Amino acid sequence: MDKLLKELQEAELERQTRRYFLQTLGAGIGSLGFGSLLSSCGYFGKENTGASAPLQSADAMSVRMPQFAPKAKQVIYIHMAGAPSQLELFDYKPELEKYHGKDCPAEFLEGKKFAFIKGVPKMLGPKGKFAQHGQSGAWISDYLPYLQTVADDVSFVKAMYTDQFNHAPAQLLMHTGSARLGRPSMGAWTVYGLGSENKNLPGFIVLASGGKQPDAGKSVWGSGFLPTVYQGVQCRTGGDPVLYVSDPQGMNRDIRKQTIEAINEINKQAYEEVKDPEILTRISQYEMAFRMQMSVPEVMDVSKEPQYILDMYGVKPGEGSFAMNCLLARKLVENGVRFVQLFDWGWDTHGTSEDGSVEIGLHKKCQASDRSVTALLKDLKMRGLLDETLVVWGGEFGRTPMQENRDGQVLPYSGRDHHLEAFTVWMAGGGVKKGFSVGETDPLGYYGVKDRTHVHDLQATILHLMGFNHEKFTYPFQGRNFRLTDVAGKVIKPILA
Repeated sequence: MDKLLKELQEAELERQTRRYFLQTLGAGIGSLGFGSLLSSCGYFGKENTGASAPLQSADAMSVRMPQFAPKAKQVIYIHMAGAPSQLELFDYKPELEKYHGKDCPAEFLEGKKFAFIKGVPKMLGPKGKFAQHGQSGAWISDYLPYLQTVADDVSFVKAMYTDQFNHAPAQLLMHTGSARLGRPSMGAWTVYGLGSENKNLPGFIVLASGGKQPDAGKSVWGSGFLPTVYQGVQCRTGGDPVLYVSDPQGMNRDIRKQTIEAINEINKQAYEEVKDPEILTRISQYEMAFRMQMSVPEVMDVSKEPQYILDMYGVKPGEGSFAMNCLLARKLVENGVRFVQLFDWGWDTHGTSEDGSVEIGLHKKCQASDRSVTALLKDLKMRGLLDETLVVWGGEFGRTPMQENRDGQVLPYSGRDHHLEAFTVWMAGGGVKKGFSVGETDPLGYYGVKDRTHVHDLQATILHLMGFNHEKFTYPFQGRNFRLTDVAGKVIKPILA
């Protein structure tokens, strides 16, 4: 109650400020100027979403129609933070084995920038043993024995490239369309355009594992200049799924409800005075938080899952893990969550340590994730959810075909530097061909030589599968229309079913 009284006092003090005076001048010069400023920030004006999504609505998460019939209803995006080596997993290069230990060709080095490589490094042959799998004949290494069993459900994008070779900006580019802070994430765009089918759960939920957050921080699931109601909500697999979602000690649910109703009544009065749509977001979030007290713990509880499902994923109840997050991702989309983002940290393999090597560390990460990712695909398929759920797997860039030689010195383990020119992402489910591969790199895996695809192309394709033309799915901000794909991107049509 003390906090409520304090908020009332602060609201009264706010009414005595110069800004409040200018806002309430009616048709005066101050009001016109301030209204123009708000308009330039996207507070007023019609969004070009192709959907009926008025900002000035307390029900910002209501279900909305896309621009055209979608192939997928929801997305599970699995990001392996640190960038797994495509040359050990999917992009089989037998020619690279022949060059193992030889000096890197000059054309791979001249005019190029690397995060750490200096001088002339040695070429590094693939550490994984490759074989073809399924009727599609997909090349998958022995690092991923479980994924080999679902090769015909997966499609590979093998000649993807990016503009950034450092982790944080590359992750931002992958998820927000810009290497700089301040843009909305892919999940935020998706929920902004489509809303949510479950009023008791956030439309965009994030699950992180690996012991650390992504290098780019929480901005990779932020809302940028979109209303904050569309940002990702990070859930935990231990304790309260969402921090502070439980009632404080000494406060029961009825008192909590009365408190939120009182706070929101103040917020509604404030909105009527200043018409700032961010106040509506605040109202919506208070109400959502109250509903989440019951819904989130229930959906995050895996104790009622059959033992064979737990075994299939490799889940131990009560233990937070990537495997647990994969199972929770299925439960979340099953309960109407629109976009589920999984981040797993620890895929950076430079060769500076055992855990950071492609022959040991990468193999361990694959062992810890392969079973659960494959289980997720099988589980979704078994429940009839895979056809309407788009699953995306990948990192932020690729790895070089040469051994990293930090500061010109040979490192104790096999490792690869960050690489802009070529990496692999795979997709499965809603609207994607089964057992297909698009893109091809040169015999040493350095350049994309056929059907190259940029990060913006991947984003355009995801939006397309969700029912949006990425060029027309925009939001007005500071005098121009912004979109996820910036001013680039094309749909990867060969991969569409």
